[in-house]
Amino acid sequence: MTRVLFMHSGGFTSRQWKRLAKDLGGDHEVVSPDLIGYGAEPPWPGGTPFHFHRDVERLLTMLDEAPTHLVGHSYGGLLATQVALARPSQIRSIAVYEPVTFGVLGPEDAETRAEIDTLPAYHYDPNEADEEWLAGFVTWWQGPGAWERLAPETQQAFRDVGWKLSQEVASLSVDTTSRATYATITAPTLVLGGALTQPAEMQVIQRLSAALPNGTLKVFPGMGHMGPITHGAEVNAEIAAFVRAH
Repeated sequence: MTRVLFMHSGGFTSRQWKRLAKDLGGDHEVVSPDLIGYGAEPPWPGGTPFHFHRDVERLLTMLDEAPTHLVGHSYGGLLATQVALARPSQIRSIAVYEPVTFGVLGPEDAETRAEIDTLPAYHYDPNEADEEWLAGFVTWWQGPGAWERLAPETQQAFRDVGWKLSQEVASLSVDTTSRATYATITAPTLVLGGALTQPAEMQVIQRLSAALPNGTLKVFPGMGHMGPITHGAEVNAEIAAFVRAH
């Protein structure tokens, strides 16, 4: 039986993929962990540096030798591509929604790169979260007023993981995994995105899908970066069909 490894977005938990995991669980072995510092995992210590390579290393321990499909969103999408690079012979397919693979941007993408680099550093205080950073992060992805529109419990969930989330962003923002490196991924790859996403991320997924020898890009109208949350049924159906086809 092939395996499906799910990787959730930064700021969320494995519950993000609960319905899709249940759908695919009938004919696949499903592995849907909480990433380090999220959900049932112990919190990542505030003030302690973190690099996304730690999440990658932990995910690699979950692969064993089974043929595996990878599914990820945003930060989880980046992790999926890094897992694929580390274990190319095991990966049956990859389906990612707006992976933050910023290394695909080249010198010709200077304006896009500058837009990505606008988020300031997180100010760590052991007594409270940096709400200005969190609001800026959510606003960058989802537009003005997005932080204020979040339910109070969702805002608190972001506060609880704010430091770890900021460290993910800091490490992936300087990642140098290039188009040439991503081009070594030969597994069939479905790159998904939303037409209403951040323009810089649209450039990223276009560059990534073009670099992948077996990459396909599908952009959903009327969706933004959080498509797997806001339009879960539609996104899940596309991913499930892709996994089953491979």
